[in-house]
Amino acid sequence: MDRKFFELILIHCVTMITCCMALIQTNIDTDQSALLALKNHITSDPHQILSKNWLSNAPSSSVCDWIGVQCGSRHRRVIALNVSGMDLTGTIPPHLGNLSFLTALDMTDNYFHGTLPPESSRLRRIRFIMLDNNNFSGPVPTWFAPNLQILSLGFNYFGGSIPSSISHLSNLEILNLQSNALTGNIPGEMGNLQRLTVLNLEDNYLVGSIPSSIFNISTLEQVGLTFNNLTGSLPVDICHNDLPNLTEIHFAYNQFNGTIPPSISHCFQLQILSLSYNNFSGFIPKELSNLDMLEELYMGGNNLQGEIPREIGNLRNLERLGIERNRVSGLIPKEIGNLTNLTYLNLGSNSLTGIIPEEVGNLQKMAELSFENNYLVGSIPSSIFNIPTLEIVHLTYNNLTGFLPNDICHHLPNLKEIDLSGNQLSGQIPPSLCFCSQLQILSLSYNTFNGSIPKQIGNLQMLKSLDLGSNHHLTGVIPREIGNLHNLQNFYVNTNKISGSIPKELGNLTMLTRLRLGENYLTVNHITCNLPSNIGYQMPNLERLELGSNNISGVIPVSFGNCSKLFALTIEANQFTGSIPNSLGNLEGLVMLSLSTNHLSNDPTSLELDFLTSLTNCKSLKVLNIDENALDGILPNSVGNFSISFKEFTASVNEIKGPIPNLIGNLSGLYLIDLNDNQLTGSIPSTIQELKNLQELSLMQNKLGGTLDKFCDMHSLANLYLSGNQISGPIPGCFGSMTSLRNLNLSYNLLTSSIPTNIWKLKDIVVLDLASNSFNGSLHVDIGNLKALISMDLSMNQISGAIPSTLDGLQYLQNLSLANNLLEGSIPESCGKMWSLTSMNLSHNNLSGSIPKSLENLLSLHVFDVSSNHLVGEIPSEGPFRKFTSEYFSNNDALCGDPKFQVPLCPKISLHKPRVKKVRMYIIIPIGIATLVVLALAFALRRCRKKSKPSRESTIVVPTQERISYYEVLQATGRLDESNLLGSGTFGSVYKGILVDGRFIAVKVFKFQVAEAFKSFDVECDIFRNVRHRNIVKVISSCSNHDFKALVLQYMSNDSLETWLYSHNHFLTIIQRLDIMIDVASALHYLHHEYTTTVIHCDLKPSNVLLDEDMVAHVSDFGIAKMSSKEESMALTKTFATIGYIAPEYGTEGLISRRCDVYSYGIMLMEVFTRKRPSDEMFSGDLNLKTWVNNAMVADSILAVIDANLLTPTEEHLAEKLECLSSIMELALKCVCESPKDRVSMIDVFPSLNKMKLKLLQNV
Repeated sequence: MDRKFFELILIHCVTMITCCMALIQTNIDTDQSALLALKNHITSDPHQILSKNWLSNAPSSSVCDWIGVQCGSRHRRVIALNVSGMDLTGTIPPHLGNLSFLTALDMTDNYFHGTLPPESSRLRRIRFIMLDNNNFSGPVPTWFAPNLQILSLGFNYFGGSIPSSISHLSNLEILNLQSNALTGNIPGEMGNLQRLTVLNLEDNYLVGSIPSSIFNISTLEQVGLTFNNLTGSLPVDICHNDLPNLTEIHFAYNQFNGTIPPSISHCFQLQILSLSYNNFSGFIPKELSNLDMLEELYMGGNNLQGEIPREIGNLRNLERLGIERNRVSGLIPKEIGNLTNLTYLNLGSNSLTGIIPEEVGNLQKMAELSFENNYLVGSIPSSIFNIPTLEIVHLTYNNLTGFLPNDICHHLPNLKEIDLSGNQLSGQIPPSLCFCSQLQILSLSYNTFNGSIPKQIGNLQMLKSLDLGSNHHLTGVIPREIGNLHNLQNFYVNTNKISGSIPKELGNLTMLTRLRLGENYLTVNHITCNLPSNIGYQMPNLERLELGSNNISGVIPVSFGNCSKLFALTIEANQFTGSIPNSLGNLEGLVMLSLSTNHLSNDPTSLELDFLTSLTNCKSLKVLNIDENALDGILPNSVGNFSISFKEFTASVNEIKGPIPNLIGNLSGLYLIDLNDNQLTGSIPSTIQELKNLQELSLMQNKLGGTLDKFCDMHSLANLYLSGNQISGPIPGCFGSMTSLRNLNLSYNLLTSSIPTNIWKLKDIVVLDLASNSFNGSLHVDIGNLKALISMDLSMNQISGAIPSTLDGLQYLQNLSLANNLLEGSIPESCGKMWSLTSMNLSHNNLSGSIPKSLENLLSLHVFDVSSNHLVGEIPSEGPFRKFTSEYFSNNDALCGDPKFQVPLCPKISLHKPRVKKVRMYIIIPIGIATLVVLALAFALRRCRKKSKPSRESTIVVPTQERISYYEVLQATGRLDESNLLGSGTFGSVYKGILVDGRFIAVKVFKFQVAEAFKSFDVECDIFRNVRHRNIVKVISSCSNHDFKALVLQYMSNDSLETWLYSHNHFLTIIQRLDIMIDVASALHYLHHEYTTTVIHCDLKPSNVLLDEDMVAHVSDFGIAKMSSKEESMALTKTFATIGYIAPEYGTEGLISRRCDVYSYGIMLMEVFTRKRPSDEMFSGDLNLKTWVNNAMVADSILAVIDANLLTPTEEHLAEKLECLSSIMELALKCVCESPKDRVSMIDVFPSLNKMKLKLLQNV
């Protein structure tokens, strides 16, 4: 029995062991099947790693030996799968969920795509999932096991929002979802991940603010949120207690705002702080200097202001510092020299002033140094050129002066880039640059270097870009050694005084992509030579070739057709001859071709300009300039085959014959056609109206006929020049609907009928020239609607009737010619208000009456021709008439005056006028009696008022159609609630209100506690009693009693000029700033010279200039203004004006005059375009806003003081804009002369600014 029992036990054990072995075998087989399923889902295995190793016929026991597979020592099951970096392509099969013992999955750096199968949820033991750098898509899975410690899904295409269920992964230590397509908010539940050390959500599309719970994860070491759309501000107490282990903060490239919290300094372990390219404002917290462990600090691309704190020099471990593209001002602190571990320092694009501190030379580990786009002065410290680790130096666009050291490269063995362009550096270019053997980029453009180009530069074998352009003073020849620079891609020596020929050795530069030897803006090179015929084969990589404004002769090389990458070829203003080669049609990527002003001719074997046919193959061509040659041919029909990208075609002064092809209507992308001064015949084709995008059409001085009807539907047309042709018929009425027109020149044609009244509706037209036609009829009174007009010529027609008095509406008009017509009547007195007029020709008409004396006010008038009329009376003698000559007044009926006009003296008026005297007596006596009666009644009424009890009801002290009571004021402003407060000043506060009819108002309430406040109220009432001007704030009504005084003003929805200048979310363009200052000048001109009593504002500044909904400026706050009927200065005992804007004589002696306002205006004019307050902390000692601007003007470096946000060095039309800004600053300096008598008056300022604006509009 015992034996039988033992046998049964033995049989049972053997059976159990067999079953267990079978079970183990089955599970290993399952793992093998799952891996083989993965292999079968792989469509590409370029390195054949799995195809040769994971064999389907291998025994299951060998699975643990497969590449990338790791098994547990206890269970012999697959516990880790690592196929990273194998470049595999495929999808994840559901079978992978059968790897039930799997704890680690690493598939990074492959090309897997699709979604993660839900069967993966069976991986209950998984702790590490790393799937970075694949092409996975779909939502982030929610099936992850609670034991997960690392989840890294970066660099895929996962989309949707971050699931809040991730917060259930309580063991999670690393969460990396970087570089996906995630949207929505960051879940607040993430704060539950209390073991999290790394959170990386960078480069997604996340929005909203950072949940505050994130900052409560005490284990957090790194947080990355860079490149999202996150908003809001950082918590004030961000690092107070809960982030003791935080070492890295990456918040760059979002939309965070507010200030940088000083409490960040409590994250004592912080090594990297990246806050760049957000909307942070305020100052750089000096508390950051407490972060002793900090190695990298990035704050660039924000709106930070103030100075760089000196305490930053305490960050001794700092290796990288970026504060670029802010509004930081002041000096570069010398304490930066203490940061001896710095390798990267970028302070570019700020408003830093002063010199570069010598201590920068202490940074002996520095690799990259950038101070570009600031206002730095002085010479470059020689110590910088002794930093042996230096690789990149960018000091562009400052005001640096002095010479480069002769041994500049003796201690810079690693220098790769040096860009010193846009300064005032002078002297010769040091030959020792050749010792910077690693140099790849050398830019010295826009300086004043002189002498020759050192031939030693040819030793810089690594050089890729050499820019010596726009120095104006470089002389000599191009060294042939430049041909040794076989890696050179860009070579610029334009705008200098280089002479000689282009060395043939440049043909060795086979890598060259851009070659600029031409003139840019100011000067011309003097290169003389022929281009080598094989240039296109020598330089096949050329992308841009600029040789304009030289003396290069010969023919255009046919080999240019081999430069297949060429997109810009500009060889204008040379001496090229011969025909334009058809091979240029091979340049499919050509965008711009400029061949103007040469001696090119047509192929003598063809009447048509066949080269145009070949150029139609250049499908990228946008600009074709062939003006001023001698082409002498016919435009082929093939011009209609240019691509839709074709934008600009100019071929004036070329002796082109025949008609304009009908197919030109196919070029729907054209915005400019200029065929002036040719011999074109026939009618302008009706297909021209198909060019809906055309902005300028210039066909002057041809022989074209037809009518103007075809232009009616061209609503984009801004400039139409058809002068000197044979166009007939009337001007169609539809022209009045072409509101885009700015310049219309139809002179010297055969046009007839009257000028249509619709023409006078073109309120934005700038130039109107209808001279020498056969127009008849009279001038319409609506002529004054052309508010933007600067030039009008209607001469040599048959226009009759009187000159409309509404002509004074043309406030910007500079040139007016109505000569040789049939006009009659008198010259309107209102012409004396046309302040901008420089030329007025009314000769050869039938005008009668006298010359208005009001014309003496037109100080800009240089030409005034009224000869051959029937004028009588005295010729005015003041103002511009002092300079006029006799021919302007010849052939009239009875003019008299100064003998210099060759007219008789005017007869003296007799003193005996008994009849007049008697009439005056009949008038004066009754008026005198009436005046006495009125005064008596006024005196009695005043006494009655003194005895009466004061009332809460308002007393209307300013004439108005409205009466607004005290109680209506309280109701409109919510009983002067602080929520409606717009601002406060010395004498009162301004509240926003809304009347019962829905109108918004501004209510200025004067402080009865302040002694001068009620006096200020009286002053404003006195001034506003009769003031009516579009640029002076309008008073709607007023309230006044013994303890309450208020003015009800027009509400200005766009706040003040100060707000627009200094708020980070506001910006004004050049034109907007100019318009505002023109508005202010107009207001002052009115107050100083047109109002019945001279008004001196006394406190002109940006906060007192308000902007309405159309951005029209209105001068406000006349509380300390003074009225005077005399020009002489008045003496005051108190000065209430704002420091910085006060004229010297007002601040020191208390003397005020109109010139005080002019001074304040000049200061404000500088402020508006420099965006620097006169009280800015950068100004101290002898340096103030006036001297700062003056120094820049003397040094011809206006760009250094202009608001950095207004212009960039690569700006389109930069030269024209700089010219305008220079003129503005020159005018501003004339306003702020120390002596009042040396200052200009507002009579000069107002028209001058108008001319500057109009010139700018014409040029850009």
